[in-house]
Amino acid sequence: MVDKPTSGEVLGVPYNFERPSMGRMLSSYWQPGEGMLVEKPFGVGYTLNLANWRSWIVVAVAGALLWQEQKGKTEGTDGTEDEPVEVIVDDE
Repeated sequence: MVDKPTSGEVLGVPYNFERPSMGRMLSSYWQPGEGMLVEKPFGVGYTLNLANWRSWIVVAVAGALLWQEQKGKTEGTDGTEDEPVEVIVDDE
């Protein structure tokens, strides 16, 4: 029986299904001198490189959007229901 590879690329997208270790996880998310996206330490695709300043902007924008969404949900539930409005039109 042939052993299947646990890491490589398919159609240009990297994958890695080797058992993750703490050292490999930390070194994958912090790579100074690399771009904003780096290969995931476990799984398929790419992840953010936290040593790159652009990644922190992405995290801040995502956090702000999440905060805004949660704030909107709580503000919309003040107990008042939308009631129908009667509109009177005068024909003159």
